[in-house]
Amino acid sequence: MPRKPIIPNGSPPPLAPYSPGVIAGDTLYVSGMLAMDTSGRTIGEGDVAAQTRAVLEAIKSVVEAAGGTMDDVTFNSIFLKDLADYQAMNVVYREYFPEKFPARYCIRADLVKPEFLVEIASIAHLSTK
Repeated sequence: MPRKPIIPNGSPPPLAPYSPGVIAGDTLYVSGMLAMDTSGRTIGEGDVAAQTRAVLEAIKSVVEAAGGTMDDVTFNSIFLKDLADYQAMNVVYREYFPEKFPARYCIRADLVKPEFLVEIASIAHLSTK
């Protein structure tokens, strides 16, 4: 099956060999996003709400670059550095997914750099693409 990388304008530099998103068929796979600006600097150091917002905005930019919307997101994998941040992450998460919630899981995990508090990877179905 052909696949197409999705790299939105203004994406931060990747920390490893990956594409921010890949479309295969009508499915968009969004890599684990971290709270980084276009220069690769951490956004919201020490603030899980600010980092969650930055991560979800990065996911939104990939989904939109692929021609979709956040309503097309069907699954999220959420990684938190500290489960004490679960509630604060969910407050911001609900702003992006107010109803018809995607399926998801959330686990505690060490992230690639100590200043990162949250990482989210997504799957979206773009049936009209």
